Amino acid sequence: MKLGVLTVMMSDMPLEEVLKKLSTLGVQTVELGSGGYPGTAHADAAALLENSEKIDELLKLVKKYNMEISAFSCHGNPVHPQKDIAEAFDLDFRNTVLLAEKAGIDTVITFSGCPGGSPQAKYPNWVTCPWPDDFGTILEYQWNDVLIPYWKEATAFAESHGIKKIALEMHPGFCVYNPETLLRLRSAVGDSIGANFDPSHLFWQAIDPVKAIRELKDCMFHFHAKDSKVQKYNSDINGVLDTKHYSDEFNRSWLFRTVGYGNNYKVWKDMFSALRTVGYTGAISIEHEDSLMSSDEGLEKAVAFLKETIIFEETGEMFWA
Repeated sequence: MKLGVLTVMMSDMPLEEVLKKLSTLGVQTVELGSGGYPGTAHADAAALLENSEKIDELLKLVKKYNMEISAFSCHGNPVHPQKDIAEAFDLDFRNTVLLAEKAGIDTVITFSGCPGGSPQAKYPNWVTCPWPDDFGTILEYQWNDVLIPYWKEATAFAESHGIKKIALEMHPGFCVYNPETLLRLRSAVGDSIGANFDPSHLFWQAIDPVKAIRELKDCMFHFHAKDSKVQKYNSDINGVLDTKHYSDEFNRSWLFRTVGYGNNYKVWKDMFSALRTVGYTGAISIEHEDSLMSSDEGLEKAVAFLKETIIFEETGEMFWA
């Protein structure tokens, strides 16, 4: 496994400054935003596609600091019920696929998206319970009429350009938010659908990340190092479905945290051992969204924590057996 960083937290810095700083910290890979919610500060897919020399320059710059690009990220909602919004996210996805093809990167990261509850809807509708029966009708429409047809076509496009790892981040608010929904879409669409495994979204859903890794053993495409902390003094009263703004740290039921500030060493060591068990050897990409820490402090603490917990080297010969 390799220590990586999603550079979105440093979007106010030129990429070379980012790479210079990360190299001094011992970071080995970078995940670059190329559109959608992550923005385009360090890899504007549309602009780079207009000039192949710029793509070569990007790759040489990353190599100059002894790093690799683990993935391009264009998280978005390409099935948004408002057509212009959906088309913009879809274009970012397609441009990112074309960029990945030209750059020789095999993984594109995004969300599954979430449609509205009907063809007339204006906003996404994330269903969290089976009753009243209206919700079942919504789910049938979302999956059968929108989500599966979209991703069948989108993965076919990606595969035609040599990209066979579409790493979906399981994120509440979107149709794919846990292992079951990820595997449902993969079963319907094909093996190009896999996981960008971000445990921060799983902890507060009461999902055991080690068991989830084992469940997704055949489709672990990428990994985000981000933590979350359930604040039981709030969740014991109101549960974990929480719509309060992330800045309301005192009252929220859970918070995104820098790795190690939500769950301890054992939890993370168990995750990395599980990743080794299922054969994952890719990036462990730090994503900073801790509202209690600056980006600099969150990054540096995460790097220090992960250097102690990631399994970096190959196992070697089992000399004792």
